[in-house]
Amino acid sequence: MKLCLPLLIVCLFCLGSFAQERELIWEDNFNTGQLDTEYWNIETGTGINGDFGTGQIDRATDREENISFTDTVQGAEDGCLVITTREEYYIDRNYTSARVSTVGKEAWGPGHRIVARVYPRDVKQMGQGFAFWMMPDELPPGWDYIMWPQGGEIDIMEYVGSIPYHNLGSVHYAWEWNNNQWAEWNHGHKGVYYSFETGQVPNPAEPGYGNYPPPENDPNAGSSGFHEYGIDWYQDRVEFFIDDNVYHIHYLDDGGGFAKDGEDQFAIHDIDGRRVGVSEYSNHFSEWYPFTHKMYLLLTAGVGGKDYSYGGAVSDEAEFPCSVFIDWVRVYKLDQHVGISETKKNIDFNIHPNTMHGKLGITFSGNDYGAKTLNVIDMQGIVRKELTVKNEKTVSIDIDKLAVGIYILSVDGPDGLISKKFIVTNAK
Repeated sequence: MKLCLPLLIVCLFCLGSFAQERELIWEDNFNTGQLDTEYWNIETGTGINGDFGTGQIDRATDREENISFTDTVQGAEDGCLVITTREEYYIDRNYTSARVSTVGKEAWGPGHRIVARVYPRDVKQMGQGFAFWMMPDELPPGWDYIMWPQGGEIDIMEYVGSIPYHNLGSVHYAWEWNNNQWAEWNHGHKGVYYSFETGQVPNPAEPGYGNYPPPENDPNAGSSGFHEYGIDWYQDRVEFFIDDNVYHIHYLDDGGGFAKDGEDQFAIHDIDGRRVGVSEYSNHFSEWYPFTHKMYLLLTAGVGGKDYSYGGAVSDEAEFPCSVFIDWVRVYKLDQHVGISETKKNIDFNIHPNTMHGKLGITFSGNDYGAKTLNVIDMQGIVRKELTVKNEKTVSIDIDKLAVGIYILSVDGPDGLISKKFIVTNAK
């Protein structure tokens, strides 16, 4: 027997205070015509033992041919950092590139929005690519290194010419501590593609190689102009976005987005009418939770690569020089971010769904039933429902007209603010 229910509401977990307010705490607008060495390092060479780990075949240099500045790029807010790959023999490689990082100088962890405005203009063929990403800046106690992927990796922007209409936002992590040693089997990866055309996860979710090069100025290709690539890094999850469109939510703990069952999971969810990839989890072993620690930034170009790294083998049609323009990089502090669990003296509540009547029931506990403001907030930070109550222990909110998706119920009272998350979804 099947029951037709207009709504299914599931309370997921207790969250801390929720808001979209943020404070700019660090930025580089690349307007001085030279690299700020208080912020950035120029990394040179070909990696460890000639391998950056991606299979790329270029050598990174500190030459002006590979790293430069310009203030003549259409669409830029002002000056730009330019990272250029070139087809040329230099020392021992047939291609050159550039890499800059904040290692040893700047690093951030949970509680921050990290975003860059980038125009990968010339990345149009297989074998060409650009990345804006993060690597660990902290070490476990008693260790003088952290092995990849135990330390984690966040790929905010991974744009390659062989998949020109999509960006890949990913986390890399390990399943076991393995005494902080490398093992080929010990690699977890949760990556989600973003469609520049639709502003969400494409259908199918794995676009694969093809359709390169895109036509000149095709607005649906990432190489056609500037976009803002970023993450909102909370205590319990990392949200990947492009131009403020969230397309990948990775929960750090088992049970954050799915049932608590000890399994890494992934699904495409319809959230407020948009396809969003939801994944979990990366806190697999107590020795090190990778995405609870600070990481530094990298801006890197590459040529060639294995699997999806920098787009595969270099196409004979790939044109060089291949330049990418970085307008700015900014870091914001998320003043009130979901995921911080704070114990409030006199405020707590439980959610009681009434699926047959489209109601969300709330029962307050604790010692204070005074005046409170209740807000139902969608994942874009928009308040969809608001209710002020005074001295009630039990109240209800009409939610029958809410779109399918994930929402936050926040309760703000004299003793603080606390929030819980719930889902509205169709069920039969």
